[in-house]
Amino acid sequence: MTGQTGADLDRSVAAVLEHVTRDLLLEAVCGMVDIASPTGGERPLATWIADTLTARGVDAAVQPIDAFQASAAATVPGGDGPSLMLYAPIDTFTTGDESLDVPGASQTWRADLAARAVVDGDVVEGLGAGNPKGHAAVVMAVLQAFRASGVVLPGDVVGGFGAGGMPSFAVPGVGEPERVNTGHGVGAALLLERGFTTDYAVIAKPGWHVLHEEVGLVWVDVLVSGLHTYAGSRHRLPYSNAVATAGRVAIALEEWLAGYATRHEHGTMQPHGIVSSVHGGFDRLAASTPAQVRLRLDLRLTTQQTPAGVVREVRDEMRRLSEELGVELQVRQVAAVPATHTSPASPVVRAAVTAFETVAGHPHQVTMGNSGATDANILRMRGVPTARTGMPKVGATPDGREIDFTRGMNLVDLTAMRKLAEVLVRTVMLLPGEHDV
Repeated sequence: MTGQTGADLDRSVAAVLEHVTRDLLLEAVCGMVDIASPTGGERPLATWIADTLTARGVDAAVQPIDAFQASAAATVPGGDGPSLMLYAPIDTFTTGDESLDVPGASQTWRADLAARAVVDGDVVEGLGAGNPKGHAAVVMAVLQAFRASGVVLPGDVVGGFGAGGMPSFAVPGVGEPERVNTGHGVGAALLLERGFTTDYAVIAKPGWHVLHEEVGLVWVDVLVSGLHTYAGSRHRLPYSNAVATAGRVAIALEEWLAGYATRHEHGTMQPHGIVSSVHGGFDRLAASTPAQVRLRLDLRLTTQQTPAGVVREVRDEMRRLSEELGVELQVRQVAAVPATHTSPASPVVRAAVTAFETVAGHPHQVTMGNSGATDANILRMRGVPTARTGMPKVGATPDGREIDFTRGMNLVDLTAMRKLAEVLVRTVMLLPGEHDV
């Protein structure tokens, strides 16, 4: 590592962090949370980000994808050294619309599911407050601090605020009705394709550590055949209920997936999978059985696997199960994003680890058994070496409520945001200069 070191580094970092105030972080995260940004409908938030940064003297713009979806990008100029993108997605896992989120995300509507920031001490609650908006807010604050401090950066720093970062198909009733490719990293890909490719990138996503590789994902549909018939004729006609069979298939798949993760573990990656949804039958005709039921699976994969290979593995297991159950089971791939890897020796990974160790006050421990996928895969697939770092999830709410997966996404701690800001600032300043690459 041959970027800024010692006293020079500390002075530069201090000069930047002087501008990363609690008020700035609070303004950024509350501003983001208060603007709903479901996948496919991020344009209002992208516009707010670009307008706010522009008003603070940062060169920023909206990058439209369609009339409803857009990303934002901003640049703080630096020296002739390598450029770095600080990236975070801006769409949320759930939508903020009760009719779309209940009962899927929660059996009843809760305050944390709404696009409204509520501040309690250092904790902010609201849709996406932790993931992804708290992380995007830190990137936003760091860009403003770089601009306000006047510190000379080793190279250009680009802020990327990507639409479509969630692993999602089009959300019903959200965005352009004819668009199907609104998620799975569409915003990140377009940012790199249209003017914002950098030498390196750091993606800010949950996890108090530094990661250099991530699993990919394959979505697979298993089609379970049956016979369409009538309740009153069950005893008179051939009977094969695809709903009941699909239940047996789902249970068998869940058991098989547990072994799948262990069999394919590699490096820091342990690729898990789930049966995520069941579709079939006529709600209006409870008196009938469907001719087919669809199960949808998400299977994660490592850099030692390919999407096509995973699909073949599922097909092999479904052939075995088909013979066991005596029913036809079809398998088809519906989405795929490969796993990716950046060398731990890459300057951006080394800089991020050094920065983390300074802020955390202890040596970095590589986290194993990871099964989460982010837009880091899109950045690496486009040829940009990428490190991932972020904040730990909030451990406790001020009022002691239980923190489940959904509420964990919707909580952020301002103290953790400040620490992440320092990690990002130090990473930027530690990157090699033009003569060091």
